[in-house]
Amino acid sequence: MKILASLLLALLATSTCVAQEPGFKPLFDGQTLSGWEGDEKVFRVVDGAIVAGSPTEKVARNEFLASNGEFGDFELRLKARLVGKGQNAGVQFRSQRIANHFEMIGYQCDMGTMQGRPIWGALYDESRRRKFLAEPDPGKLNAVLKRDDWNELIVRCEGPHVQIWVNGYQTVDYTESDPDVPRRGRFGLQIHGGEPAEASYKEIRIKTLGD
Repeated sequence: MKILASLLLALLATSTCVAQEPGFKPLFDGQTLSGWEGDEKVFRVVDGAIVAGSPTEKVARNEFLASNGEFGDFELRLKARLVGKGQNAGVQFRSQRIANHFEMIGYQCDMGTMQGRPIWGALYDESRRRKFLAEPDPGKLNAVLKRDDWNELIVRCEGPHVQIWVNGYQTVDYTESDPDVPRRGRFGLQIHGGEPAEASYKEIRIKTLGD
């Protein structure tokens, strides 16, 4: 009975969120990994959220839960939380899985801390240029960041224009100059290999643009 009540609450939360945001559709049902693919020994659903990793045990390697669908121009909204010493995870977009490998390639909305600075909402080019393409002002980001708690992420892509917000603060306003970089791809939820860390994602919803 308790499990059923929890599932109903998760569904209600998702439905309410979508109802208040015209044009948005859920990418996660709050109960299962339907619509996503990845190692289900790593990714699990807990209390209406997709969870990966551990706050107490080391993570063997980078892992990604990838969306089955591909998207071009869109606005993605979700809530994310990261706890543990590892402090590294992220949300892939306009990305693809690398054949016969556990990595994904493409843009990433980063999460965590690096060399003493917060990288939540930074734009990283995963497995391609392997560098930050744009980073937020650390002071302004720290002012809005909720450490060890849920943070609202927004990723918006229109053509070559990429924008990211964390809790209402715009961290990225980037225009891609390379015409060969794909403008369509899959989403991916990452847990980074290394020190203990647990990444959680919930209320994942999307509005396609230009349809």
